[in-house]
Amino acid sequence: MTQEGTEKLSHLDETGEARMVDVSAKTPTKRVAVAEGLVRMTRTTFEAIEAGNAPKGDVLGTARIAGIMAAKQTATLIPLCHPLPLQKVEVQMIAEETLPGYRIRSTVATKAETGVEMEALTAVSVAALTLYDMAKALEKGMIIEQIRLISKTGGKSGDYSAGTLGEEP
Repeated sequence: MTQEGTEKLSHLDETGEARMVDVSAKTPTKRVAVAEGLVRMTRTTFEAIEAGNAPKGDVLGTARIAGIMAAKQTATLIPLCHPLPLQKVEVQMIAEETLPGYRIRSTVATKAETGVEMEALTAVSVAALTLYDMAKALEKGMIIEQIRLISKTGGKSGDYSAGTLGEEP
């Protein structure tokens, strides 16, 4: 069962079956990706987290560590992702009083044959889920939203920088 045009889809072979892309002929280069997302909550929940008064303990520290650990496990979580040697994984939990809530930003770097966009996105996603888990006793209605790639450098496709939310890059 051959699909027309599959030669342009890197994750499909000539018969249309899913496959891991062969990057063995590529030269390793430095690659950096930055992703972010938001967790919105009530002011009461935000203030409790900021004051360190959440029932489960250190919400932000635990979420930061979970994001770092998740980036390192991306290849086991996302089918067809390459396991990569990560040289840097940074997860920032930025308090945003106007939401109220947190902007979660991850920066991931490697020197490899393929990029780290999925690792950066995974770090943000799992950090946000962990923040929710750590604070759900305070509020179950928190909203996780707008997880997206902000920028990436390196690789054959070149650099990318996202526009402002709602705009085309």
